[in-house]
Amino acid sequence: MSVLDWSVLGAYFLVMVGIGVWSKGRIRNVVDFFTAGGRIPWWLSGISHHMSGYSAIMFVAFAAVAYNYGLAMYVWWALTIGLGVGIGAFVWAARWNRLRSKHGVASPLEYLARRYNLPTQQVLAYSGALLKVVDIAAKWVAIAVLLRGFAGIPIAWGILITGAVTLVYITAGGLWADVLTDFGQFVIQGVAGVAMFVAIMSHLDGVSTLWTMWDKLPEGHGDPFAGPYTTTFFLAMLFIKTFEYNGGMWNLAQRYMASPSGSAAKRSALLSSALWLVWPLILFIPMFAAPLIVPGLANAEEAYVRLAQTLLPQGVIGLVLAGFFSHTMAMVASDANVISSVVTRDIAPVLVRKVRELSERAELTFARVTTFTFVLISMVIAISTEGQGVVLKIVVDLVAATMGPISIPLMLGLLPWFKRSGPTAAIVSWAAGLGVWACIKWIVESKDTAMVVGVPLVTSLVLYVAIGLLKPENTPDRDALVDSLDTDPEAERATATA
Repeated sequence: MSVLDWSVLGAYFLVMVGIGVWSKGRIRNVVDFFTAGGRIPWWLSGISHHMSGYSAIMFVAFAAVAYNYGLAMYVWWALTIGLGVGIGAFVWAARWNRLRSKHGVASPLEYLARRYNLPTQQVLAYSGALLKVVDIAAKWVAIAVLLRGFAGIPIAWGILITGAVTLVYITAGGLWADVLTDFGQFVIQGVAGVAMFVAIMSHLDGVSTLWTMWDKLPEGHGDPFAGPYTTTFFLAMLFIKTFEYNGGMWNLAQRYMASPSGSAAKRSALLSSALWLVWPLILFIPMFAAPLIVPGLANAEEAYVRLAQTLLPQGVIGLVLAGFFSHTMAMVASDANVISSVVTRDIAPVLVRKVRELSERAELTFARVTTFTFVLISMVIAISTEGQGVVLKIVVDLVAATMGPISIPLMLGLLPWFKRSGPTAAIVSWAAGLGVWACIKWIVESKDTAMVVGVPLVTSLVLYVAIGLLKPENTPDRDALVDSLDTDPEAERATATA
């Protein structure tokens, strides 16, 4: 990397810190810290929702899949997310928002104590928080691997540099800082992505590369399903992503909660869905074409780094690397904020009585300390791995372990069709989902990715619905909570006035 590249990267870090400092002035209490007080415009919420799905993993592990299998990478990842978020726009987006606007909920898990009971809320909170730390550690490793590839910086130093900047802006600025850095990431990714796309077109056959390169690539690279990424795997991932990207992983629910209204949350989801269907194609075209430019790589995870070093001029490489950093830092910041909300609002008040008695100012300080601690622990775990076993396997395994057990009671509990499912259905579906995943992964030792990913979720879904039918536990209070999420407060006031 040249001096110009380092200057671009340094400027990016300064901007991130500046965003954190500016956002700090907009935060008066924990509701502002975790949901921005519902003041984020729908278009900014939609862009943030979209960008929160990216990390450096895309340019390490996913680049390797694109290098080895081609178009299947887009189909099983971006296409499933785009379709899943589109479904969620009509099912969940507005309901997440109304939890905040009608019930003052600041954490995605906060409503579970009313919808089920306190033990259910605590079980889901603890299991999700513990697994999320490991998930974020994998993302730190991914960005450190890229930094080592570009600049030869050791893994540990790469994690420390990225983590230190993230700690500053997310601890100071909360969700506002997170959303604004997502927007900055959107701009950087746009410039860097287009630059790489144009470089590929210029290096090969121009615009005609879009349809001529497939015949030159290895056989099967133009197929939507290839290798282990079969039709079954696609359907399993569509199922998984529909839950994951509509609130199952908590942080994306915050984007809907932070919108001004339920209808605005729905618009933000539709914008995110459209971006997922279109923009990843621009990013993946260079990865698809990589075997034509850097053939025979022993480690396919280096494909995007080698492309950038081969095709991009000085300065632009620094911009691309800043984009990598922004992906991971934004996702980590998003997860840190939502985990802090769960600890601050759902776990700590149950464990320590004094937390329930904190003043507004002290509660905000406690939220910042929790955020700082979560990021720091994830960094320590990442450094201790020394960059081994990057990273797709970790992420897929964690999603398989958490999506069914945690997201089924969390998300179906919002919907009127599942009012009969109560605490028993929630706890049993959670325990069985985790148990089935552990059995498939560690006892059966299945290598079928679709089975590892999909079966725990299906198990949780079937049990949640079946137990609700056989042992209904709905009560007037629980039914009223779910029914209250049907309309925005403004619509109710307008109807009452009429």
